[in-house]
Amino acid sequence: MTKQKLTSIKPSGKREESFFELVYEVARQIPKGRVTSYGAIAAVLGTRLSARMVGWAMNGAGRARPKVPAHRVVNRVGLLSGKHHFKPTGLMEKLLKKEGIKVKDDKIVNFKEVFWDPAKELI
Repeated sequence: MTKQKLTSIKPSGKREESFFELVYEVARQIPKGRVTSYGAIAAVLGTRLSARMVGWAMNGAGRARPKVPAHRVVNRVGLLSGKHHFKPTGLMEKLLKKEGIKVKDDKIVNFKEVFWDPAKELI
């Protein structure tokens, strides 16, 4: 994520930050073969208690351009909690496995090793 703030233009012509766009910008930085959590994204954006809002943003990530690798965002213990939003069934796990991430019973096997902390990487 760059140091500049992401903004959108309101109908009035004024600029305002878009939380979802900020979430997407962080998610786009997650390297292939790595994952992060909703809470880690919220924390790096300065809204530590907004992990659920990050989840809502990820639900809409399929419509965002440029593309957002939403499959790389999981819950705080590595569960594929957003898997139901990927169609067809099993797509989230398939995409993760394609990047070399091991998944068993809807959970990242080596979560601590593949966890990418945006607070350490982007700030």
